[in-house]
Amino acid sequence: MAEVKSVDTRERILDAAEQLFMAHGYDGTSMRQITGGAGVNLAAVNYHFGSKESLMQEVFRRRLDWLNEERMRVLNVYEREAAGKPVKPSLIVDGFFGTLLRMADDEARGGITFLRLLGRTLTDPSEFIRTFLAHEYAQVVDRYKEALFKALPDVPKAEIVWRFHFMLGATSYAIAGTDALRLVTDWQIEAADSTDRLDRLVPRLMSFLLGGLRAPLPQFSNAESAGVSPPGAVDSK
Repeated sequence: MAEVKSVDTRERILDAAEQLFMAHGYDGTSMRQITGGAGVNLAAVNYHFGSKESLMQEVFRRRLDWLNEERMRVLNVYEREAAGKPVKPSLIVDGFFGTLLRMADDEARGGITFLRLLGRTLTDPSEFIRTFLAHEYAQVVDRYKEALFKALPDVPKAEIVWRFHFMLGATSYAIAGTDALRLVTDWQIEAADSTDRLDRLVPRLMSFLLGGLRAPLPQFSNAESAGVSPPGAVDSK
């Protein structure tokens, strides 16, 4: 019974920290707020996590472990179905980014709270969390990068890496919940098209990501020395 209570306490601390880090950021959240939100004392937090930094890492790890495993599972399925041929780029994008976005509908996996937290952290990460996330993502990103290299053999690898970088940035900003649309006061949109409408944000974002992947290759002043092929559309169906 004591063990069950300990697990429950740990989860309550993680849930409270996840919500508070999402709302106020890492630096803006105090240990007092976390203990108050979880209904525990500071000793309990120290017992389970040792420090605020370790707590932040565990908040991410309990979600990212599943996310990374699911991304790998999805890519493995696509590769088996491709039977040795390259996986379609659109499926690769869905496997990496679509799997993340679909977490918004899964409260057991953190739902929109975790997506907001991840987005806001990626757009302005502390040094320790940047290092932590890079380590957590390394194996999965390498697998997806290699899949894209294989799927797009005529596209320079550097261009694929940059486009993946841009897709990460766009996704991070979108899920962070920052309503930049309000900054452009002359661009009026209907309430149905606000950033709170995830049912519309997700298909919009996926369409945008695929559009970026399919965009013509850039023209440089010295394309030959840059190792870039003549500009043309990228086939990423």
